[in-house]
This record gives sequence, C-alpha cells and structure tokens, in this order.
Amino acid sequence: MPGIFEKIDKIKPVYDMADKAVLFICKLLLIADILITSMSVIGRYVPFVPDPAWSEEVVLTCMSYMAVLSAALAIRKGAHIRMTAFDRYLPKGLLKFLDILADICVLALAFVMLTVGWKYAQQIGSRGTYVSMPSVSRFWMYFPIPLAGFAMIIFEIEALYNHIKGFFVKEGAGA
Repeated sequence: MPGIFEKIDKIKPVYDMADKAVLFICKLLLIADILITSMSVIGRYVPFVPDPAWSEEVVLTCMSYMAVLSAALAIRKGAHIRMTAFDRYLPKGLLKFLDILADICVLALAFVMLTVGWKYAQQIGSRGTYVSMPSVSRFWMYFPIPLAGFAMIIFEIEALYNHIKGFFVKEGAGA
C-alpha cells in the first residue's frame, strides 16, 4: 500500500505551485489595496493627487478576494482555528478519523461555494454594475466565492489525502 502513496506524492509540486500562485495573487491584491488606499487618502488632502470615486469599491473587492483566498491557503497549512482541547485525551485513530470527517465537510462546503457562488456571480452579479464604475459588472464582486471554492477544493483534496495517508504510513516513514 505505501507504494501507491509514493506515486501520488509525486504530484505534490502541483500543489506547491497552486499554493505559490494563490499566495502571489494575495500579495498583488494587498499591494493594490495599499496603493489605492494611499492614493485616496493623500488625494483628500493634497490638491494635485486624484481621489478617484472608484477607490472604495475596488479596495473592498480586493479585500474580499484576499480574505477568501487566504482562507483557502490556511487549509493547506492547517492554520485554521480548531478545537484541540480534547485531542490529547482521544485515541490517535479517532483523531485521524475526525480530521478526515472535517476534511469531507470542508470539501462539501467548497463544492457548495463553487457551484452556488458561480450561479450567484453569473445571475446576480451580471445584473448590476459598480456604482462608481458603471462599465464594470458586479460579477467581479461575487466571483471571489466560487474562486475560493475552487482553491479550497484543491487544497482540501491534498489535506484529505494526507490524513488518509496517515492511516497507512507511519509518521517519519515513507516520503
């Protein structure tokens, strides 16, 4: 059985690339947020610096992308808030089972986010525009949810695989 895990472990670089890509997108969004907010604040007090009407909506949209994408990254790193008070009192096998159950629940949520979020982005988002930018569809305001659902699916599959692998491969053994 450990031989199959060695074969599957070879796709880990794909997950690493996805992680780096999502992290890079988050960094770009943070830089955009900082620059736009700085320009907007300075523009209120310095006459020759523009204070664009669209700055607030764009900053809020960038923040929503960063929030949901960084939550997807937290799945990969196991950095979400968890209840661990009773972990030391429970058998290791039960803990692994509960981790897998939690992974399945989060994976189900990710699929709901992807499918329902996409439907909302297409239906509700396509019906409106940003107030300060009438040529830009509100689709982009709703799109972070299905995007995060997709990223969560990718990282949750890896987390689920790692927890299942934990049943068959002893810690410190194998790849």
